Amino acid sequence: MKGSDQPLVGARALWIKNSLPGVNPQRAGAFSREGINACTGMALGHASGHSTSVLRAAQMSVATRFIDDQLTRVTPAAAERLYQFDESPLLARQNRQESNARSYPRRIPLALKRAKGIHVEDVEGRRFIDCLAGAGTLALGHNHPVIIEAIQQVISDELPLHTLDLTTPVKDQFVQDLFGLLPQELANDAKIQFCGPTGTDAVEAALKLVRTATGRSTVLSFQGGYHGMSQGALSLMGSLGPKKPLGALLSAGVQFLPYPYDYRCPFGLGGEQGVRANLHYLENLLNDPEAGVQLPAAVILEVVQGEGGVIPADLDWLRGVRRITEKAGVALIVDEIQSGFARTGKMFAFEHAGIIPDVVIMSKAIGGSLPLAVVVYRSRLDTWLPGAHAGTFRGNQMAMATGSAVMRYLQQHNMCEHATAMGARLVGHLQALQRDFPQLGDIRGRGLMLGVELVDPAGTRDAQGHPPVFARLAPLIQRECLKRGLILELGGRHGSVVRFLPPLVITAEQIDEVAEIFGRALNAAVAQL
Repeated sequence: MKGSDQPLVGARALWIKNSLPGVNPQRAGAFSREGINACTGMALGHASGHSTSVLRAAQMSVATRFIDDQLTRVTPAAAERLYQFDESPLLARQNRQESNARSYPRRIPLALKRAKGIHVEDVEGRRFIDCLAGAGTLALGHNHPVIIEAIQQVISDELPLHTLDLTTPVKDQFVQDLFGLLPQELANDAKIQFCGPTGTDAVEAALKLVRTATGRSTVLSFQGGYHGMSQGALSLMGSLGPKKPLGALLSAGVQFLPYPYDYRCPFGLGGEQGVRANLHYLENLLNDPEAGVQLPAAVILEVVQGEGGVIPADLDWLRGVRRITEKAGVALIVDEIQSGFARTGKMFAFEHAGIIPDVVIMSKAIGGSLPLAVVVYRSRLDTWLPGAHAGTFRGNQMAMATGSAVMRYLQQHNMCEHATAMGARLVGHLQALQRDFPQLGDIRGRGLMLGVELVDPAGTRDAQGHPPVFARLAPLIQRECLKRGLILELGGRHGSVVRFLPPLVITAEQIDEVAEIFGRALNAAVAQL
C-alpha cells in the first residue's frame, strides 16, 4: 500500500483515539493520510493563539465533521478492513453464563456501550447504524431528548415508580394520550388493560378476554404469524420450529388460515384473485357446518407480518376480514405490537384499511423504549372478573411517562408522514439495486417497516413464476452489513428476508447511507456465492 491507501498508525491513530471519542482508529484506517493531515492542520489553524481547551474543541469540531463525512465515502476495498469481530471478554462471559435460548448475540455479536439517535457504539469503539431498533421498540431512536427529559422528571419529582394498577396522574395522562391517538369510534367505546410489560403477555390477556366474553375457545390465526413466545401466544404462531419441542404443552383450539402473501400466494394466484380466494376460504370456514371448525371466539392477525417476513396484508382483504368477522359475531384482534405508533405511516397499521378492530394489542414503541404493554378493546367485551389478568409490573410509571412523551412527539412532529417519506426513499434505493441484483426478489412493507425477500434466480420457479427463496444469501448479507457498520435483522421463511426497522427519526441523508452500505454489503455477499 502507499499514499492514501495506507492505514493510519502510530501518532495519528492515537490522536483519533484521544481526540475523537467513539471513532475506532482501525476504522479510521480507511481514511487517507492526506485527509487527516488536512483536518489536523485546519484544527490547528483555527485554534492558533488560543488555549488548550479551545484547541481541543477546534480539533473535535473540524475533525469530527471530517470523520463523519468520510464514514459515508469509504471505498469498497477499505470497507473490507473496517470491522472484524473477535469474541470480547464480555461476549465470552455472556456465552458462558446466559441461557442457550439467547438469540440476537448469535448473529449480532456486539457488546454495546453507548447509543444516541440511530447509532450504537460497542465496547471496542465501533459505531453502527441501528436498523433493528429494539425490534421496532425505539421509535425515536436511542436516548432521545424527550425520553430522557421524561425519565428525569419522574426522578426529580419523586414520583412513584411502581403502583401495581393503582392510578396516578402519570398513568391517567398516558391513557388520555393513547385514547387521543385512537380512531374516534374506538376511543369513545374503549377499555384498557395494563399487562405485564411484554407484548406476549398482552396477547395472553387478549386471548383470555375474548374467550371469557364469548364463551368460545377456538381462535383463528394465520400462517406466518408471530405473536410472542409464551404458551398461549406461541400456539398462535405459524412456524412449527419453536413449538416442536413443547408438543402437547401448547394450547389447543387454534386453527390456521392462509395469509394474503401476495408474492407467494397460498392459492397460487396472487393479486385480486388471490385476495378473493382467501376471503372466500374464511367465509366458507365460518359458515360451512362441515368445515370441522367451531365458531371461534376471535380472529387474530398482524396487518403487516413482521417476523413472518414483512408481509403487508392487502387492504381490501383487511376490509373483507372485518366485514366477515363482524357478520359472524367473531371478535377481530389486531396485533399492533411492532407495527403501531407511526411505524407504517399511520399511527396504527389497521388505519390504512379504515377498519376498527374489536381488540388492539400494543407494546414495543408504546413505552418510549421502556417495557410496557396494553390491550385496548371495545367495552362490550369487558366481562371478565376482577383479577382475571394481572402482572406485578403492569404499574411501570416510568414507562408510562416515556410513553406519553413518545406519543406527543409522534403527533407534534408529523412522524407518520415522515415514516412514509423515508420508507419510500429507502424503497427507491432498494429498487435501484434490484435492477443489478436479481437476488432481490420482492421489496415490500409499509412506511419504515420494510423487507427484502432474497431469491435464487437460477432456481425452479413457482406457480406464480417467482424463484425460490435464497436462505444461504441472507446471513452473508447480514454479516457484510455488520462489518460495514449496519445492523439488520432477518426474518421470513427460512430466514430469507432482510428486514429494515430503523428509528422513525432517521433522516434522508441517513437513509441514503443505509442504502449505500447495504449495496456494498450485497455486492460483497453475492461475490461469495
